[in-house]
Amino acid sequence: MASKGQKFKSYSNEERKQITKLYISGKESIQSLSKRLEISPNTIKTWARKYHLKGTTDIIKNGRPKLDKNMSELERLRLENEILKKFRAFIKEQDKRK
Repeated sequence: MASKGQKFKSYSNEERKQITKLYISGKESIQSLSKRLEISPNTIKTWARKYHLKGTTDIIKNGRPKLDKNMSELERLRLENEILKKFRAFIKEQDKRK
């Protein structure tokens, strides 16, 4: 379990891809990779599972885009309008299920 203020090491997409390919190809086991690179075996398993399902280990961020302070007023309003349209469609779908 993570402790308060703990720092986590992040890995680039290329590093994750190389480590995953080493494991999948059978050149190294999870235990040897884990000890040599000081990465949790569960992390390597997660990367391998993502690679099998999606074909990539890249991080894909979900969620709505953040409003940029330098964005023009028109662009900001268009983005807000798009968000509201999606929300309205979501509410309508929820009402149909009831």
